[in-house]
Amino acid sequence: MQPQAFYRVVADDFTAVDGIIRRQLASRVPLVEKIGDYITSAGGKRLRPLLVLLAGNALGARGERLDLLAATIEFLHTATLLHDDVVDKSGLRRGRATANALWGNAPSVLVGDFLYARSFEMLVELGELPVMQVLANATRVIAEGEVLQLSKVRDASTTEEIYMEVIRGKTAMLFEASTHSAALLAGASAAQAEALRSFGDALGVAFQLVDDLLDYRGDAATLGKNVGDDLAEGKPTLPLIYAMREGTPEQAQLVRDAIQKGGIENLDAILAAVEASGALDYTASQARAFAARAIACLDALPPSEYRDALVELTEFAVARTH
Repeated sequence: MQPQAFYRVVADDFTAVDGIIRRQLASRVPLVEKIGDYITSAGGKRLRPLLVLLAGNALGARGERLDLLAATIEFLHTATLLHDDVVDKSGLRRGRATANALWGNAPSVLVGDFLYARSFEMLVELGELPVMQVLANATRVIAEGEVLQLSKVRDASTTEEIYMEVIRGKTAMLFEASTHSAALLAGASAAQAEALRSFGDALGVAFQLVDDLLDYRGDAATLGKNVGDDLAEGKPTLPLIYAMREGTPEQAQLVRDAIQKGGIENLDAILAAVEASGALDYTASQARAFAARAIACLDALPPSEYRDALVELTEFAVARTH
C-alpha cells in the first residue's frame, strides 16, 4: 500500500497548510525561526494535520479554517517533539540529529514553548470555543501522559493498564483531538463527533503500539531512530511488559534487569527473549484490534473518498515498518 494515496485526496489542502506553517514560524528572533524551520521541515508523516483534513473533508468542511486548524495541531505536535527529545535525551529523530543535539536543551525547550504559544494564537484566530476547549484539554492530557511515562522509567512493575494510560495520553490524545476538533469545526452531529473522537483514540493507540513494536523489530535505517532506544531509556513498553508477565522466569528476569538498569548492553539477548516470549506477536495483535475498532467508527460517516482514505491510513498505520 502506498501511503501517498491517502495524502493525494487532500494534496491542495496540504500545500496550504505548509504555507500557514511557514508564515506562522515568523519571529523577530532568528534562532526561533531557525529551530522551528529545522524541525517542521524534517520530513515527518504529518499524520495529525492529515487526520484533520481527511476528517473535516469527510464531513463537508473545506477551506482556510480547516487548513488553519491542521497547521495549529502540527504546531502542538512539533512543540511536544522538541520537549520530548530533551526529556529523553534523544540525539536522532526522523533519521537526522535532533534540535537539542544541534542547539542544546535550553533553546529547544524555549522554541517548543514558542510553538505552543503560537498554536494558541492560531486557535484564537479560528475563534471556535469548542475546538479551543478540545485542544486545551488535549495539551494538558499529553503533558500528564509524558509525566506519567517519566515516573515509570526503570519501573519493571509497570502494568499493561498503566502502559495503556501512558500511550493514550502521550500519543493517542492528539490523534483524538485532531479528528474530534475537525468534526466540531465541520458542524458534525453529536454522533459523528463522538465517532471521530473514538476513531482518533483507537488509531492513536494502534499507532503507538506499532511504534513500540518497531523498537524491537525494526532497524535504525528505516526507523530514523536507534533500535532499542526505549530499552536504553528504561521505558517499560508493552513488548517488555508482556515478556515479563508471560515469558519464562529467565526471560522475565533478563527483561526486568534491563528495565531497572537502563542501557542496551544485552540488547541481542533481550531482543531474542522478547521475540521468543510471544510479546511482539501479542503487541501486533493488539495494534490490529485497535485498528479494527477505529475503522468500525467510520461507519458514522457518509461514503466518500475521504472516508476511504481514513480506512487506508488506519491499515497503513499497523502495516508500516517505520
